[in-house]
Order: sequence, then C-alpha cells, then structure tokens
Amino acid sequence: MLAGIKHIYFLGIGGIGMSALARYFIAKGFSVSGYDKTATDLTDELIAEGIKIHYDENIETVKNNLRNYKTNQVLVVYTPAIPTEHKEYIYFSQNNFCVKKRAEVLGEITKANFTIAVAGSHGKTTTSSIVTHLLRSANIDCSAFLGGITQNYKTNFLIGTDNTVVIEADEYDRSFLTLYPDILIITSVDSDHLDIYGTKTEMHETYKKFVSQLKEGGKLIVHHTVANALNIIPDNKTVFTYSLAENTSIKTTPIKIEDAKFCYDILINQSVISARMQVPGRHNAENAVAAAAAAYFINASEQFISAGLNSFKGVKRRFEYHINNDKLKYIDDYAHHPEELKACFTAAKDLFPTKKITAVFQPHLYSRTRDFADEFATTLSMPDEIILLDIYPAREKPIEGITSQMLLDKIQSANKMLCAKAELVAELKKRKLEVLITVGAGDIDNLISPIKNALQ
Repeated sequence: MLAGIKHIYFLGIGGIGMSALARYFIAKGFSVSGYDKTATDLTDELIAEGIKIHYDENIETVKNNLRNYKTNQVLVVYTPAIPTEHKEYIYFSQNNFCVKKRAEVLGEITKANFTIAVAGSHGKTTTSSIVTHLLRSANIDCSAFLGGITQNYKTNFLIGTDNTVVIEADEYDRSFLTLYPDILIITSVDSDHLDIYGTKTEMHETYKKFVSQLKEGGKLIVHHTVANALNIIPDNKTVFTYSLAENTSIKTTPIKIEDAKFCYDILINQSVISARMQVPGRHNAENAVAAAAAAYFINASEQFISAGLNSFKGVKRRFEYHINNDKLKYIDDYAHHPEELKACFTAAKDLFPTKKITAVFQPHLYSRTRDFADEFATTLSMPDEIILLDIYPAREKPIEGITSQMLLDKIQSANKMLCAKAELVAELKKRKLEVLITVGAGDIDNLISPIKNALQ
C-alpha cells in the first residue's frame, strides 16, 4: 500500500483516530496534509507539527497542496464520517488516486507488529491507554494509536522502538475487521451503532468474526458478560474472562475507596497485583484488570504493572475534573451511551454519596436517541438534577419525533429541564451546584471553558 508513496492526504484529519494516523506518518518522514470541517485545538496542534490543513471543500486547494506529487505518489486516507458526496472524496475517487479507509491503513501498519487490540462498545480508549501506560512503565517502548488524549502523555499517538503496537479497534462500520491482533481485549458488546448493524445479533456475529482473526497462539481477554453474549468458553490458556470479584479467570478482591482512590488486588494465575487507581469508577477498575492481564501475558512484572496502574492519570474527557474543591466538583465525560452514562453517574455517587449531582447531557445522534430512548430515560433519572441540550446530529439528518423534548418527557425526575446550548452557562450560574457533570460526545466540550470560568 505504501510502495512509492511520498504524501499522505487525510479527509477528516481532525478526528481523534485520523489525527493519530497523521502523526504516525509525520514521525515516519512522510509529507502530510488534509481537510476537516472545522478547526479545533487538535487541528491547531497538527498544524504546529507541520501539517497543512484547510476547512472548506476546495479542489483547487487540494491541487495546489499536491502539485509536487504524481497521482501514484499520494495515498488518500478517509474516515467513514466523510459522506460519499463530499467534493474532495469524489475528486480523488475519479482521478486514480489510491483511496483507503483509515482502518485499512491501520491494518497494514499493524501487520508486521505484535498487536494488542482493544475492542468493545465502551471502555476502548481508557483500556488501550492503560495498556500503553503499563507497557511503557515496564520499559516496553510500544507504539499506540488511541481514541483519546492520555493525561500521562498529552497525546493520542505514541511511537516507540519496540515492535509492539497498542490499538483501539473500532467497531463502527466494521472497521476492526482489518486487524489481526496477537492479544485481543473485548470490554463489552452492548448494542450500539445499530444504524450500521441493524440488529444486536448481527453486531455480535461481527465481533465473533473479529475474534476468529486472532493470530495463531494469541490470547483473548474478554469481560465475563462478553463471553456469555458471544458464547466464548474460557480455557485459561488462550481464552480468559475477567471481572470484579466474579468467578472468572482473572478477578479482583473487593474494592475499597480510600482517599478518592479505588483500591483492590488483581488475581492472575498465582500472581497478585496491587492497584490504587486514582482514576475513579468500578468500570475503570474493570478496564484496568483487562489491561493488567494484557501486560502480564507479555511478561511485564507484577511490580511494574502495579506501579503503572497507580500512576495512570486517565484520559481527557473521561471523568475529567475541571473544578475540584470543597465547594464544587465539576467533571466532564465523553459518555454518550446509556451504559456509559450509568458508569459515570455511579462513579460520582460512589465518590460523593452525600452531595447533590447535577448533570448536563447532550444526546448524540438521532438514531441512537431513538434506539435507546427508554434506557437513556432510566439512566438520566439517576442524577438529582438533569438538564438536556438539543440532540447533536453528527453525520445524521433529523428523524421525525426524535427530539430532546421527547427524551425529557420520559425521564422520571422531579428536577429536569431542556436548555438551549447558548443559555446553559447562565442557567448554571443561577443554581446552587455541588457536583456538576457535563456529558456527551458532540460539541458539549466547547462549553467546558465558559462553564469553568463562570463558576470558579
């Protein structure tokens, strides 16, 4: 795929996965440029690293950027979020350029490496970030393609000298079927992306196909609910189940919360690995168990794994504190699926059992809001106060009858309201807040700084 290639052009370069790939090619000495719909902090960082980026569908700009290269010297990488009617996509497709999905390029890169892949409906980014940190703590200089910005390394991409690669395996658009891992972690297989799969059964069948692509002699590490859903039988040689304190291949002692840390021991074979995680939540404790198992199976020592777990700082927009004092806790989280919201709210209740929790949620996608309306309503009833923003459409057009008002009507809470995004900061300033959580995968993160500045 890369034979004779001198320039890599990215359609959708500002995406978290695409930007990691762009950084890889810059590190490898390729010339890189690209398009994205909007400028962000991430695109600003890429420009500072030497990448040309523009924000309008402009064929003349593309031709100008590529004027020094022949068609067969350019590889065009696109994200599935780019519509087929995109002017640049059409131009590249009709003019004999090599055009590949991000997942195809990623699969090519990982073929020659020892690959640890993390898949699942939730927890991929945190788990793959923990794996990366554990390996680096154990002096295994791995490379990593991550779906978020790690707080330890302040980046979504790391390049190392070792032949080990950690990769977040994306189930959207069946992208992970381009990968052939040596170690595969599956954190969950809850229904999601039904706009792609149609049914939960079809989604599960696709996960089973991915499991079959594990390299010979590889190891499969799955959450016990995944084993049940996919009919996977553990053998404690190549297939392992994990959980918190359940009867599984890999498990923990009961969790204790001490000084806002989640403390427990991980039990693998005859080994005991101590963890005092500063990243909260029982869901993150489970993610850490899977990550510790992956590191253990490539011979990282218990001592290094324990040190890595205790020093892991988390991932940007995963239960990330922006205000943390005695009067107010302000936390932001990427949660956008009912199970992710449940994990986030449960973590907050575990940490702050006597405080009032106010949550602001921006639903993501009309189809997801429709498919999980009842589940969303149940989970969004957990906080003491809930504020809904309008649905963030992302790649979708509106669906008749699917609105935030429809969702609000289903929520069983005495303290609920719909709020325009432009009015949110003023609304929050009027309230007596104790724990505030903003959640969602759309553009709600653009409100973090205004909220923080208004409340501090």
